[in-house]
Amino acid sequence: QVQLVESGGGLVQAGGSLRLSCTASRRIFSSYAAAWFRRAPGKEREFVAGISWSGDATSYADSVRGRFTISRDNAKNTVYLQMNSLKPEDTAIYYCAAASRIGPNFYEYNYRGQGTQVTVSS
Repeated sequence: QVQLVESGGGLVQAGGSLRLSCTASRRIFSSYAAAWFRRAPGKEREFVAGISWSGDATSYADSVRGRFTISRDNAKNTVYLQMNSLKPEDTAIYYCAAASRIGPNFYEYNYRGQGTQVTVSS
């Protein structure tokens, strides 16, 4: 059973930065695409960013494009989400997931993490 473990969440002031990490218990990221999702209080889980297995292709939600950057280090079996210029509306639980291809539905991913809390204060 592969586990994805997110880390790097926390409390930050608006305008600040955080970097989330997602590490897999087995070497899967060399052959799987990866994505970050988030679920804000009272809202549906939404796609945030995705990256192909090679890292050549990325995609972002409109709400984070230009502020967030997804990247990967297959040698470390880790995917990252660099979040800059954070806003209070970015407050959510952030989840990583891995699948053969990027898609908008979290539950269609083969592997899913338990999430890490990000709180942005105004």
